[in-house]
Amino acid sequence: MVAVAYTVAFEGIEARLVEVQCAVSPGLPAFSIVGLPDKAVSEARERVRAALNAMAIALPSKRITVNLSPADMPKEGSHFDLPIALALLAALEVIPGDAVAQAVALGELSLDGALVSVIGALPAAMAAAEEDRILICPRACGPEAAWVGATPVYGAGSLAEVLRHFTGQATITPAEPGEVTPGPADRDLADVKGQERARRALEIAAAGRHHLLMVGSPGSGKSMLAARIPGILPPLTAAEALETSMIHSLAGLLDEGGISRIRPFREPHHTASMAAIVGGGRGAKPGEISLAHNGVLFMDEFPEYPRQVLETLRQPIETGEVVVARANAHVKYPCRFMLVAAANPCKCGYLADPARACARVPHCGEDYLGRISGPLMDRFDLRIEVPPVSYTDLDLPGSGEASSAVAARVAAARDRQTTRFAGAAQMRVNADAEGAMLEEIATPDAEGRALLSRVAERFGLSARGYHRILRVARTIADLDGAKDVRKPHVAEAVSYRIAASKEV
Repeated sequence: MVAVAYTVAFEGIEARLVEVQCAVSPGLPAFSIVGLPDKAVSEARERVRAALNAMAIALPSKRITVNLSPADMPKEGSHFDLPIALALLAALEVIPGDAVAQAVALGELSLDGALVSVIGALPAAMAAAEEDRILICPRACGPEAAWVGATPVYGAGSLAEVLRHFTGQATITPAEPGEVTPGPADRDLADVKGQERARRALEIAAAGRHHLLMVGSPGSGKSMLAARIPGILPPLTAAEALETSMIHSLAGLLDEGGISRIRPFREPHHTASMAAIVGGGRGAKPGEISLAHNGVLFMDEFPEYPRQVLETLRQPIETGEVVVARANAHVKYPCRFMLVAAANPCKCGYLADPARACARVPHCGEDYLGRISGPLMDRFDLRIEVPPVSYTDLDLPGSGEASSAVAARVAAARDRQTTRFAGAAQMRVNADAEGAMLEEIATPDAEGRALLSRVAERFGLSARGYHRILRVARTIADLDGAKDVRKPHVAEAVSYRIAASKEV
């Protein structure tokens, strides 16, 4: 007797359908799993055997063979337990095989038959919907998978519940989507004293998803400013929330099936490895740049990161996706993030402080910031200096705008960009604009072009730098509600990229 069940194997955020074939045939008693399983999948036979014993279902004294097809695709994870058990029960004619074949199942079995939560329920539900099948998963995964909404999701607490569902003894109620999880309390920009130029740069970066580099002495407020970026960003759209949550589902970061509309804010430590930042390791899991997809990646102490880690950021910043290539897997993850980096001006941090002048000035600063390569530095749209705030200014009442006022302008600017790029599949914000589209939306007026020409000639701008100034100028114009890019917009965009000069 041969029976079939279905589950998924993950390649990046994509869930590929896997056919679980089970054959019970005469021969010496054995239970084998074939089809390129990893250690966790191979051990499923012991968990399945124990779970069936707990349900008083004895395995026959025959040869049981489970094949995971396609056989040349690596199978990893404990979520294969449930589909293997269902295929075996169908082969033993305990449950109807045609009903099992109409479902996609995933879940880990404990020895007493209870179903344990697994990662990847959301992309698995997407795959089930594409194949017009239902999804069977652990109860804890049901609210997460139900967000797809295009296919019924049945969350069970144990294998016995699944058995009763398929035999019609007790039907499982379809799962409901989990609650939208609220984000942490927003840290308000009103808490920031001074730093008007830095606040303006944050607003521009948030409005157009531009990459930002802040350089300043220790204690000047770089981390404080970065921590307030989520409070001025617009919430994720429904499509962005689902896309981002699929990545977080694979990383096991969704709590109780809740999906957040707050944009991700990831802040890895500077000792993080390349696999942790870019992705990789066992199973080629997503890294911090993918976990920050549609959100912010804040990298404090930027020059302290290993040079190899920093250089791997160059291509993902440009393409918005990363390919994690390993000997047995090539996995692609999306990573459209806003990079916010913070750095001290030198190793000691007080390069410009006359009271704490270093004996190695200016070589100290040149050597320290020189750890950031030219090509990587060229990818920052906005570069600002964050000067220290005098302790006397800290006693003054806050004079800056609250995050809510800034967020309203950012949201209005994002709405203009959404309308502008409505017909462009790969463009969502000004930072994505390129080629003919960039020329169409960001070509400045005659005075702006003249200014930009002088800047390009005086400072030897690269083509990338030239285009990034145009994108920033377009965002500044959007914040002003202007239809066209004019000279003041270009001048402000230039000021955030290069030092002022009398010759410009």
